[in-house]
Amino acid sequence: MFVGVHERQLDPKGRLALPAAFRPRLEPRCYLAFGQGKCVDVLTAEAFDQVAQELMQKVRAGEIDRNQQRALAANTLEVTVDAQGRINLDEKLRTYAGLALNSRVIVAGSLDRVEIWDPERHERITEVGTQQIAGADA
Repeated sequence: MFVGVHERQLDPKGRLALPAAFRPRLEPRCYLAFGQGKCVDVLTAEAFDQVAQELMQKVRAGEIDRNQQRALAANTLEVTVDAQGRINLDEKLRTYAGLALNSRVIVAGSLDRVEIWDPERHERITEVGTQQIAGADA
């Protein structure tokens, strides 16, 4: 499971150092994909395989359109974690998530995956989730 929130810096080349606690499960390779809420999902090879299998099953069952499968496949990258524990976020992923080179990002555990966020967007989404946990009477 991936838990916790870490502030990191994207370097001028688009590289991001993964938190040490996350590296063992993501090394030597992992997958980067468009995530819900305009973040970048970081998935283990096993988790990505499961996501892909579930998506293909939903397409076969007619529950979702094949275009969603195409979009996921076209916008997912397999990346290698380098010796310093860094991954490279390409321009397409950075643009989708609103991340700029040489800027702060949030790297957050989301149980079955890691998510990379623009700090302001992460704060807004976390606040919504916190209010939902607290309930209507909070």
